[in-house]
Amino acid sequence: MIDFIYQDPYPILKDDTQYRKITSDFVKVEQFGEREVLTVDPKGLELLAEEALTDVSFMLRTTHLQKLRKILDDPEATDNDRFVAYNLLQNASVAAEGQLPSCQDTGTAIVMAKKGESIFTGVDDAEWLSKGIFNTYQKRNLRYSQIVPISMFEEKNSGSNLPAQIDIYAKKGTSYEFLFMAKGGGSANKTYLYQQTKSLLNEKSMDAFVRAKIKDLGTSACPPYHLALVIGGTSAEANLSAVKKASAGYYDNLPTSGNMAGQAFRDIEWEAKVQQICQESEIGAQFGGKYFTHDVRVIRLPRHAASCPVGLGVSCSADRNIKGKINKDGIFVEQLEVNPKQFLPETAPHLEAPVEIDLDQPMADILAKLSQYPIKTRLKLNGTVIVARDIAHAKIKELLEAGKPMPEYFKNHPVYYAGPAKTPEGMASGSFGPTTAGRMDVYVDEFQKHGGSMIMLAKGNRTKQVTDACNKYGGFYLGSIGGPAAILAQDNILKVEVVDFEELGMEAVRKITVKDFPAFIITDDKGNDFFENL
Repeated sequence: MIDFIYQDPYPILKDDTQYRKITSDFVKVEQFGEREVLTVDPKGLELLAEEALTDVSFMLRTTHLQKLRKILDDPEATDNDRFVAYNLLQNASVAAEGQLPSCQDTGTAIVMAKKGESIFTGVDDAEWLSKGIFNTYQKRNLRYSQIVPISMFEEKNSGSNLPAQIDIYAKKGTSYEFLFMAKGGGSANKTYLYQQTKSLLNEKSMDAFVRAKIKDLGTSACPPYHLALVIGGTSAEANLSAVKKASAGYYDNLPTSGNMAGQAFRDIEWEAKVQQICQESEIGAQFGGKYFTHDVRVIRLPRHAASCPVGLGVSCSADRNIKGKINKDGIFVEQLEVNPKQFLPETAPHLEAPVEIDLDQPMADILAKLSQYPIKTRLKLNGTVIVARDIAHAKIKELLEAGKPMPEYFKNHPVYYAGPAKTPEGMASGSFGPTTAGRMDVYVDEFQKHGGSMIMLAKGNRTKQVTDACNKYGGFYLGSIGGPAAILAQDNILKVEVVDFEELGMEAVRKITVKDFPAFIITDDKGNDFFENL
């Protein structure tokens, strides 16, 4: 016989978060028999959610920005690493002004909360948290990305960015703790579950596993990443929940060793090993180099004897995670960095001059110009670009299948895979960064056969079918930096107009005019691909 032991599964040893106080209103300590109860007016929940989602849409943590500056100061960083880091710091500075969000994909709103059992609200807390989230997306220049099913195959944009994902847990005491996240589709899609076995749990096998699976992440989720690797878990969903929280820094203050009660812990030694593997991958901050990851968290969990779930996930360059809390002293939210400009160097990193490409010439001439340069060449684009993403591509495919011609705009101009946030008053564009290229891979061969998609502009690596199509039809895939959506809107996009499928909202086809838009040649017309040999 052994004695009963209860262990907090995730014993966070301390909270060193810096908070700012929103208000002392909406909270009151009352006596209920011999027990003190914290009564929280539900308007306080609404206010907290609105403040948290507002802050996290425009500001980042100081520690995240410090790590970007570290790249600029590292003599081992490549020019491409420094170019990306500098652009991301510039973007953070623009976003912090509160008009253009840091990323155009303003995300799925996620709330994880731990509610003390001596807290009384008298309402469905998720409803009031949702109302606060609703307020933020209505009032701010954010994007509505949530698609709701009407039937199995018919979908519509909810027009509010709801529903949110809200998970509320019970705990002891009179405090209410929160983690708010705005999770974009790019980084959410780079969450992987691998059902492994005991055979993985040795030094050699784990090293080989990590080296192989790191490449699954690619660059489409906008590195440098905060990477989380979780080994074990009482279920698959427990594993993936830990991945998400670990990538947000929520488990940074776990213990660093296990015990017989099964507490979760950070493995510091393996964090260093995985970080080294990521550096050796040479994927870098999107276009080759050392900084594929800022940092790594490796969390070890208990498991069923017949199971060994392993989860891998990231928080991307839009590291939108923010804590909140409610206690007897008031309502608080994590203090994010209000002055990102302090991390910018006095002068920009020195880089070789980019090749300027005039997009307002016949497509054949643009292709001939690009064909003169090798992959990795940095470009500066000027002229007209068509914007289209998932649903627009599906509709164009339907036209082709019905025997109708490819739209002329798809033949005459490069296509940018993107969907903007709302346009602030007085500006030409809302935040307008690239979306993940890989989702459009299935369309490329057919579209290029019909003379469209000859030049594609987006973020991330692509499959061999795109390389083969470009080689076959003479096309190009140009990589745009994933992450700096605010500065692209402010400095590089001069005009935006809807030209087709207006009813699709942010998924409509647009025509934009760009100036000095930065890009790299990733896939060329000769069958070369930048990421193939990494």
